Amino acid sequence: MTSWLIIASAFSLFLLLIQVPATAILLSRLLKGPLRHPPVTPENPTPELLGNVSIVVPTLNEALRISSLLAGLSRQSYEVREIIVVDSNSQDGTRDLVKAAQKQDPRFRLVTDDPLPSTWVGRPWALHNGFLHSSEASEWFLGMDADTQPSPGLVAGLIKTATAEGYDLVSLSPQFILKYPGECWLQPALLMTLLYRFDPAGINTDRSERVMANGQCFLCRRSVLAAVSGYTSAKSSFCDDVTLARHIAASGFRVGFLDGAKVLKVRMYEGAIETWKEWGRSLDLKDASSRAQLWGDLWLLTSVQGLPLPIVLIFLLLSPPLPLSPSPPLFLLGLNTFLLIVRFAMLLAIAPCYDRTQTRGGWLFWLSPLADPLAVMRIFLSAFRTPRQWRGRNYEL
Repeated sequence: MTSWLIIASAFSLFLLLIQVPATAILLSRLLKGPLRHPPVTPENPTPELLGNVSIVVPTLNEALRISSLLAGLSRQSYEVREIIVVDSNSQDGTRDLVKAAQKQDPRFRLVTDDPLPSTWVGRPWALHNGFLHSSEASEWFLGMDADTQPSPGLVAGLIKTATAEGYDLVSLSPQFILKYPGECWLQPALLMTLLYRFDPAGINTDRSERVMANGQCFLCRRSVLAAVSGYTSAKSSFCDDVTLARHIAASGFRVGFLDGAKVLKVRMYEGAIETWKEWGRSLDLKDASSRAQLWGDLWLLTSVQGLPLPIVLIFLLLSPPLPLSPSPPLFLLGLNTFLLIVRFAMLLAIAPCYDRTQTRGGWLFWLSPLADPLAVMRIFLSAFRTPRQWRGRNYEL
């Protein structure tokens, strides 16, 4: 028993040295939660917003999910000057759906962006083309993804918030639609890797390298986008939204990331396998981060998200009873039990960020902390691999 305690104490001290600083960083971020900007809400437009916004939607074989977006954009009011769908030669009927929408709403325009230059990733290339085709009379550029479902009043609410807060660029975190059991378990754990690494949505940061953004709903002053040459700074990035937002912030402009769960829903991927494969490729944010920042994020995720569950299980299932007197193993067990409690509390806090009304096996959402070690492993796997394929295109960047 004595030798076991010596070994356990030494190993526990090592883990405590790793985890205690990471826990302090996590708590410093979570304590900012009460100070965050309230969620964006739908608004009715006012006359000064007339024709203020050009919306750009990049598409590649989106026929199965773009209809909700097209309908939602048609319900936006006179603040929207034009809706430019930049298609990369879809072969699945996407273009036909856009043309049908155009007959009902003349604000829709269909543009083809091919051929794709060898130094560009498809999504930023499409958005860049949309920017080049957009009207210079529009004050704002709004990039939206085909998998989003905007509520009426989204655009007006977004512009009014950006104007009131003095933002040059603002993007939104959406409400995620879950449908299948596997994704109910895995997706919240993957999302949590972002929540651990960054301040809550609605908290501003003065450090451009810590700026967060979401390209699913990405509003930027057109003059600012012109000043930074459109999407060229993010042309080879698989997380172009964060890369561009950080570049714009570093250029001295004001950038915000806000809670948009009341105005925007998104259905990203179908099932756990697609969620693991597609979303996991960009969640590491390595294209927008320095090597030191990437390693720092990996240390933080390992310490406060990846390790707590295995450590508590090892103590409960495999170790001999611990003495009640203060000791490194006892402190380690207490710290990781505390981190698990924090994790379940965070899950409760983000529950409104999910639409589970269509879900089968929705109860698995509450067991998503059990997927945390897998989620952290997915970030590690992605952090050291450059994607060679994305949305049906092959890349050699």
